[in-house]
Amino acid sequence: MRRHQTLVALWILSDAAIFIGTYALAYFIRVGWILSTDFPLSKLLAVIVGVTPFWLMILLALGVFHPLRNQKTLVTLSHIITATLLGVALFTLGYYFRFTAFFSRLLLIEAFFLSSIGIWAWHIIMQRIIRHILRSPPLSFPTLIIGATRETARLIHTLERQRSPLTPIGILDSRSVREERIAGVPVLGKLNILDTILTEKSITHLIQCSNVEHTINLLSACRMHDVTYMLLPSVLGIMERDERIESLEGFHVTVVRPRASWWSFFFI
Repeated sequence: MRRHQTLVALWILSDAAIFIGTYALAYFIRVGWILSTDFPLSKLLAVIVGVTPFWLMILLALGVFHPLRNQKTLVTLSHIITATLLGVALFTLGYYFRFTAFFSRLLLIEAFFLSSIGIWAWHIIMQRIIRHILRSPPLSFPTLIIGATRETARLIHTLERQRSPLTPIGILDSRSVREERIAGVPVLGKLNILDTILTEKSITHLIQCSNVEHTINLLSACRMHDVTYMLLPSVLGIMERDERIESLEGFHVTVVRPRASWWSFFFI
């Protein structure tokens, strides 16, 4: 198992422990720091342990555990809130169908807020830990940049500032470049040594930053060497960073919409 896969597995297990722990904490906040005989802790734990795998499946389906995902965004928070809300619903149904007894509604509210805040905070902490480990030698995601442009320098600076798991180790261009380094990353040469670099440097990701005539060859080389291919929107002339990837009858398309009111997002 690769290092990042091991880290994600540990991340998932830690999430499960925190999710169960927040419900136990909500129990003690609600009934006091005692073990109530009217509402036994063992019943709560039995149900929440059974619900946790389904809750984790929801988070996995939403892509929350992807090592390249920024956990600090509001999108990630909304996904976590959605999953914890469904977790509360599953817990309520599970408890009712198993024990046919009602319990404190306030406990459910407390568990929802504790699990949402606790999981999001833990994800932000785990992001820092995982990114530090993945960027430590040996690199987990050595990345090759294609094209020596201003957008290349901006991309490298952003990856370094965000401590992204994708670590640029070299730059290739279709023409000769005077600079030996761009934003601290060495220029390795021209595209004629692409296959050699992909093999020798154990490249996992390739990012195209310039409009070169050899795009099809880049894709073929990536498929041959099991490398993930990425394309900056600026290569297509999209500079405003307002593009989105959507599905059109099963086809993935890049969409740039005209400016509209915020509420139009729900109808278009």
